[in-house]
Amino acid sequence: MNLELLETFGQNYPEESDGMLDSVSVAITCTFNRRGTLLAVGCNDGRIVVWDFLTRGIAKLISAHVHPVCSLSFNRDGYKLLSASIDNVVSVWNVMTGDCLHTYRFPSPVLKVQFHPRNEEKFLVCPMKHAAVLIDINSKEPTIIPLDEECQTDQKNVVASYNRRGDYIFTGNERGRIMVFKDEDMQLTASFRLSHNLTAAVKSIEFARRGSCLLINSADRIIRVYEEGEILACGKNGEPEPIQKLQDLVNKTLWKKCCFSGDGEYIVAGSAKQHSLYIWEKAVGNLVKILSGAKGELLLDVVWHPIRPIVCSVSGGVVSIWAHNQVENWSAFAPDFKELDENVEYEEKEGEFDLEDEDLSVQENKGEAEVEDLDVDVTTCEKILAFVSSDEEDEDKGCLLYLPIAPEVEDPEDTLLNVSDPANTPEKRQLSPITEAPAPKKGKPVDVALAGAPTDEVHPLLSSRKPPNSDKSRAAARSKPKAKNR
Repeated sequence: MNLELLETFGQNYPEESDGMLDSVSVAITCTFNRRGTLLAVGCNDGRIVVWDFLTRGIAKLISAHVHPVCSLSFNRDGYKLLSASIDNVVSVWNVMTGDCLHTYRFPSPVLKVQFHPRNEEKFLVCPMKHAAVLIDINSKEPTIIPLDEECQTDQKNVVASYNRRGDYIFTGNERGRIMVFKDEDMQLTASFRLSHNLTAAVKSIEFARRGSCLLINSADRIIRVYEEGEILACGKNGEPEPIQKLQDLVNKTLWKKCCFSGDGEYIVAGSAKQHSLYIWEKAVGNLVKILSGAKGELLLDVVWHPIRPIVCSVSGGVVSIWAHNQVENWSAFAPDFKELDENVEYEEKEGEFDLEDEDLSVQENKGEAEVEDLDVDVTTCEKILAFVSSDEEDEDKGCLLYLPIAPEVEDPEDTLLNVSDPANTPEKRQLSPITEAPAPKKGKPVDVALAGAPTDEVHPLLSSRKPPNSDKSRAAARSKPKAKNR
C-alpha cells in the first residue's frame, strides 16, 4: 500500500484499542523489526513468538530459553534476533530457521540487550549492578564500557544505549550522570548530570528513529528530552538544557517504559503502577492522549510501530494494540469529490461525452493535444521516505519483511513423497517412513568473565510482582480497554 496516502492530516497518534495478540504463553516483552512487519514477543516459558503484524498471525515459534525472556532486539536487516533470559543467558537467533547462532552466559542477571544499529557483529549488554558490556562476536574478550569515578567503588545499575547511527554509546547511572563514549575507541566525549538531586537515577535511554533527539527516563518521575548535537557540543561536564520535561503533575506517575513515535514527533510513556499510556507531543510538550487498559494490571513493556501510529503494550500476559481510527476523507485527495447522502439526478452538459467537441476553440484543442502527448513513467519506483534513513539514499532491499508459512495440507504424507521417483512405490513407502524435521541447532555457550560482577543477585522480574497467568487474570486482560482524553 502507498504509505503517502495513509498519512493523516490531523493527529498521528493512537486513539483507541485495536485488539490483542495472545501468544498462549504469558508475554513479558516485545519489539518490532525495522519496517514494523514482524513483532517478536518474549514469553515467561522461554519461547519467542514472532508475529506477522500485517495478518496478526503467528509466523514463527522459537523455543529459545528455559527461563522467561526479559529483553529482545532485532538487527538492522531483521534476519537475526538477540534475546536475553533471566538465567543470565544471551543468545543470537536466526529468524528464518530458528537456529541458535551464538550463546553467551553472564555471571549476573542481564537487564537489557541491543544490537548495533549498523553492525550485526556487535551488541550491547547491560548486566545488573555492573558496567555495560560490548560484545563483538568475532572477538573472544568483551569490552567493558568505563564507569564514572563516583561509581568505581559502589556497584550501581548502569543503563546504556546506542545512538541512532551506532557511533556513540550513551550510559547513565543511579546518580543521574550521563556519559557519552565513542564506539570505536571508548573515549569519553561528553558527560553531564541530569539534576543536582540524587534521586534522579537514570532508568532508561531511548533514541528517536528519525532525527537526533533522545529521551531519558529517571527515577524522579520526569522524562527529559535532549538534542544529541547539543550534548556532544557541551563536551565533558557540560550543562545541556533539555528540550522538554514531561511528567504527570497530578498523580506523580513513575514511568515503566518510554519511547518515541516512528517519526519522532510524539512520546509515549507507560505507568509503572497501572496499564495507562500517556502520549505527549514533543514539539510543544502538551499531553494529547491517555490510553487506559484493564484495571489491576501491571504494565511490562511499550513499543511504538516504526512507521504507523500504532502502539503495542504488554500487560496481563497479552500484547494490547492501540491504533488510530482511520476515517476515509476522499475530498482531501480530490477537491472536487462530493459525498452524497442519496442519489441525485445529474444533468449532462452538451458535448460533455462527445469524442470531438465542436464548440471548443482551436487553442483549447491544442492544449489538450499537448496533455495527451505527455509520457507517463509507470516503471520507476520512487523511494518511500518512511523506509529510508536520513543518511541513506536508497531503501534497504535485503531486509527481512515477512516469514514464509507452509500451507495446511489435508494429506501431507502424499504430498511429501515424489510420485515420479520409481523408489516411491507402495512397497518402498512402507519401508521408508517420513522423517521429522531436525531440531533447531544451538551453538556452544561462551562464558563471559566479568570482574567484580555479583553472582547472587536476583533479576527484577523475579523479585517484583509476577505477571498474572491464571485463567481469571487472562480473562480480565482480554476485557476491552478504555481510552480517554485529557
